[in-house]
Amino acid sequence: MMTKSSIYITRKLPEEVIEPYRKLFHIRMWEREDVPVPRDLLIKEVKDADGLFCLLTEKIDQEVLEHASHLKIVANMAVGYDNIDVKAAAKLGITVTNTPDVLTETTADLAFALLMTTARRMMEASDYIKADHWQYWSPLLLAGSDIHHKTIGIVGMGRIGTAIARRASGFGMDILYHNRSRHPRAEEQLHAVYADFDTILGKSDFVVSVIPLTKETERMFDQQAFEKMKQSGIFINVSRGGVVDECALYKALVKKEIRAAGLDVFEKEPIRKDHPLLQLENVVCLPHIGSASVETRMEMARLCLENIRNVLNGEEPMTPV
Repeated sequence: MMTKSSIYITRKLPEEVIEPYRKLFHIRMWEREDVPVPRDLLIKEVKDADGLFCLLTEKIDQEVLEHASHLKIVANMAVGYDNIDVKAAAKLGITVTNTPDVLTETTADLAFALLMTTARRMMEASDYIKADHWQYWSPLLLAGSDIHHKTIGIVGMGRIGTAIARRASGFGMDILYHNRSRHPRAEEQLHAVYADFDTILGKSDFVVSVIPLTKETERMFDQQAFEKMKQSGIFINVSRGGVVDECALYKALVKKEIRAAGLDVFEKEPIRKDHPLLQLENVVCLPHIGSASVETRMEMARLCLENIRNVLNGEEPMTPV
């Protein structure tokens, strides 16, 4: 009888997702759902693994990969893969996959919800009632910013950026976008207008970051970028925290160079309650939940497992990076 290939999963997943693959592979899994696997244990477990299922919380660098003499695939449960040394993996003949498409609409839902929550000061309003401060109605009580017929500037017009643009179109918004390449379909179907980065900053009422984290985009939103935004502008980030200089963002908000910010991602995650941005009323912070619907997270997990199955069976992965 042939020995089953071995898979290591770096976070506890529901048995309903894992069970169909147990008959195909020997599966080992970190026992905690809420805590990342310790690095020393990860290095120990990958030594005998043929496939690795990981999350953004795991840094799969050259040290980890060099311990994994049997490893054929790293399946990352995310669209981004800046936690993986892809070049080192390629040199070692290890395939790297991600989970695009399946989380596009869910993440776009969250991005637009974050935009609306920030613009209309919903978190402040909820806290206002909970603190028993609501005594009277007044004309400008917790008055926020309109969303309809405003200008949205989307930086990064990939799958998620395009899905956000579709939602913006339903609100009658003017859509500007900046991307490495033009997006003819978005221009034709959504009337999106291509613009350079500075134009996006200067003309948009809402600037939304949906760009991957690379050497070129690291801290792309810096002091100069925030100075170019409208004083009434609102900044939304659902991409990666590393594309923002958080100190510059904090200063821009305190100095009222921009009106507000809605953030689902941060430079170093998780953030703690003493983080400077959490001290500001005009900032909405979420714990990196862009794709966090039950349906989408389960589909992401299945895609990772399908990629592993394909590669370990000598087939092409469904979503190689």
